Amino acid sequence: MTAIDLNSDLGENTPDRIVADDAAMLGIVSSANVSCGFHAGSPEGIRDTLAAAVANGVTIGAHPGYRDYEGFGRHAMDVDSATLQAHVEYQLGALLGLAAGVGGVVRYVKPHGALYNTIARDERQARDVVAAIRAVDPSLVMLGLAGGVAIDVAERAGLATAAEAFADRAYTPGGELVSRTLPGAVLHDAGAVAARMLRLARQGVIEAVDGTLVPVRADSICVHGDSAGAIEMARATRDLLEAEGIRIAPFAGATS
Repeated sequence: MTAIDLNSDLGENTPDRIVADDAAMLGIVSSANVSCGFHAGSPEGIRDTLAAAVANGVTIGAHPGYRDYEGFGRHAMDVDSATLQAHVEYQLGALLGLAAGVGGVVRYVKPHGALYNTIARDERQARDVVAAIRAVDPSLVMLGLAGGVAIDVAERAGLATAAEAFADRAYTPGGELVSRTLPGAVLHDAGAVAARMLRLARQGVIEAVDGTLVPVRADSICVHGDSAGAIEMARATRDLLEAEGIRIAPFAGATS
């Protein structure tokens, strides 16, 4: 591998709930998954993050989630298809409008939190999300969990796709993310995280919680903006990859 994308979930701050340092992260990553407002963020804060992404030359992605502001979009929901598709279309429309207002262009879609994890295994909800993307803008790339159902569904529907690995999350032997309810699900050691991602880039594997090596094909690496030590992990990962000759570059094109 000679190049890989580095992304983070941003635009999730409000005055009473600051979860990430967007300004610092936008100086490190090549792509930003920007909240669409359902799970976190406010219109003015989201707009500010979009403007900062444009100023930093960071590629913009939409980050829609379940309508779960209280739970930060991390509660799984059995939403009927018509509702889920409408909710995703609504969020995409809002972000495309805000991005256009600051001279930016949304290039891809990465669902958030519980919605992301659900469509990695639930084909029905995956179809609903893909239908929403196709309805709003079929040129948008679908970013999903490497090996997950959503990528297969999107490809069958004719969408371009990209696969993602997580720098700051533990993996099961089956290639799924360890539930956040379990100890050790979220990683914080910047050096260890960077070394894991270098191994991914070089060998295409991530060490699971039981020590086995899980094959993972990834076009992009995510460091969650709201993780403790997020800036340090993102910087360490970028620095190590670049030191080893691996370029950090967006998978989905330019900001504008």
